[in-house]
Amino acid sequence: MTLPTSFDYLQVTLSAIIAVSASYAALDLAGRVTAASGWPRLAWFAGGATAMGVGIWSMHFTAMLAFRLPIPIRYHRPTVLLSLMAGLVSSAFALYVASRKKMGPVRALNSSVIMGIGIAALHYIAMESMRLAAAMHFNPFIVALAVLFAMGFSLLALLLTFDLREESKGTPLRKILSSLVMGAAILGMHFTGMASASFVPSAPPTDLSNVVDIDPLDTLGISTVTMLILVLCVVTSAVDRRFYAQRLQLAWAESKVVLNHRVRVGAMDELTTSLAHEINQPLTAVVTEVSASLRWLALQPPNLGEARSGLARAIRQANRASDVIGRVRALLKKTPPPMSALDVNEVVHEVLVLARNELQGHGVRAKTETTVDVPLVLGDRIQLQQLMLNLIINGIDAMSMINDRPRELIIKSALHPDGVLIQVQDTGEGLDPEKAQRIFEPFFTSKPEGIGMGLSISRSIVEAHGGRLWATPRSPHGAIFQFTLQRAGKDK
Repeated sequence: MTLPTSFDYLQVTLSAIIAVSASYAALDLAGRVTAASGWPRLAWFAGGATAMGVGIWSMHFTAMLAFRLPIPIRYHRPTVLLSLMAGLVSSAFALYVASRKKMGPVRALNSSVIMGIGIAALHYIAMESMRLAAAMHFNPFIVALAVLFAMGFSLLALLLTFDLREESKGTPLRKILSSLVMGAAILGMHFTGMASASFVPSAPPTDLSNVVDIDPLDTLGISTVTMLILVLCVVTSAVDRRFYAQRLQLAWAESKVVLNHRVRVGAMDELTTSLAHEINQPLTAVVTEVSASLRWLALQPPNLGEARSGLARAIRQANRASDVIGRVRALLKKTPPPMSALDVNEVVHEVLVLARNELQGHGVRAKTETTVDVPLVLGDRIQLQQLMLNLIINGIDAMSMINDRPRELIIKSALHPDGVLIQVQDTGEGLDPEKAQRIFEPFFTSKPEGIGMGLSISRSIVEAHGGRLWATPRSPHGAIFQFTLQRAGKDK
């Protein structure tokens, strides 16, 4: 005769709280693992996998302790520890997959199968640790359903965790809602697994070595320690996130200083003609005034007054030339770094971080559509950042006056016969056909406050890297600025 079963609903509620808390901690920790690098990443990974594994195991074991039979139940300690190991390994695998740079559909499905098997193993190993005067019988159909449930939960957890790794304005609320969904999925899998078992009275077990009785106080202790671990992880993650944000702000400020310097250096190519003209003018005037002064001094008697006036004017012109040279030296204080092999997609994401405040301040939504397998290019990271920043700011300015459609900036990367093609698309007013041919000329601008150097410098940077920059209209609104860069190892 099958034994009747029941549940302690207080312990069921406690297991639900642990499930939701463990889910939130998992979502939070995945972001820290992704953001970190080097040994801090390894430390976050190890700590996160441990906390998640303990949380999932504790939830399953607490829910199993809520299971009631009309006979005493004891638990085999080594088997309980083995179920804990299954939880730790599954959590480590989940955290590794969720913190990767990309996760396609095939990887997500394969990973969810492996994780689902691991979580199902945790559950049934824990059930195997039960020592009681009854024989367990499993319904194969419900067991299969529980395993499928575990795989579905794993896929859901991977997708939610991967989606919430990076912080945004609505991330905290989304994490809470996602942790509720994940917690409900974990509970559903557990109780489906419990429903697959039935118990028939039998002789008491003869081997009771390493067996322990767990009373409600022990259950409370397990739950309390688990919650403390999860809370500690979430608090530590919040503190690290705060320091990480401060480090990003500092890096942004330093990068902005470097970029401003490189803008000055980049402007030299286009300013050479103008500066040469400014220097030649005063030098020519100096020669003219000194020659005139010599003629005034050669007269008999010498005209000292005119000579003195001419020399004074020559001094003023020489000082003017000195001022021009001083401005040139200010632009050339630093030596450009050597070029190296770069991932253009990384440069795009770095500049988007730098331009985040400008984008948010103008209500512009930035979107990237980058191709993962583009080749490396040989370039100067700072100059390419300056180039991308110029094009992004140009797009923001083009959309600053529109109010009848979304302000959207799209940055794409793709393979190109010459190497890599980058596009910056905006939804602004578009290109004026009469001015489109002149937008890359030095000092040409349609903005009252502009100096007309941004696009000119951008073209100079692209050409210095062996590429080409051009602009085309975008349908139905806006413009597309696109440029090519040669792959690393290709001769210019």
